[in-house]
Amino acid sequence: MEKVDKEHKEEIMKRIQEAGDSDNYETSWENGIPKSKKKINIKRGGLSRAQGARFELKVRKNLEEKGRFVDKWTNNVDLPSKDDSGEPIEGKVVQAKRKYNPFKKMLVVGTGFPDFISIKHVQGGLYSVIGVEVKMNGILSKIEKEKCVWYLKNKIFSQIWIAKKGEKRGEIVYDDFQEKYGKKYNKI
Repeated sequence: MEKVDKEHKEEIMKRIQEAGDSDNYETSWENGIPKSKKKINIKRGGLSRAQGARFELKVRKNLEEKGRFVDKWTNNVDLPSKDDSGEPIEGKVVQAKRKYNPFKKMLVVGTGFPDFISIKHVQGGLYSVIGVEVKMNGILSKIEKEKCVWYLKNKIFSQIWIAKKGEKRGEIVYDDFQEKYGKKYNKI
């Protein structure tokens, strides 16, 4: 799709409103390209994000009640890849990019993977350092799984927990990444 000149934007918007259903669709412009979205899906997405943020707070509070120190993890992983000449590029931990929220006109900070770093004193000078990713359904994407494997392989975290909702109301279940996906990702 081509970019639209500003002079044609008003004409196109007029045609969209005439031809389309403006009660059920909302058109926005991203880099000069019109995008139509269902208003019900826009509302559903906002509700899902709010529900996910509330669940993250519950998980954090639950971990703190268990005697763990919890902080937001603001780093991410650049996974290993190859450059243009075919030479391998090693993966590394980098600061997570901030996301811009156009509605609130601000940058959102907490976009690292995993969501939290959890530390607990074990004994003497030993500490348990665990990464915690919060997912309402407990399912990680392929890229998230690869990042977990990289973190464990490079010993950034001793374990990675996936926090999800349990069967009972208000219950939080923690799955260990190695137990859940260890057979498939036996590179760890």
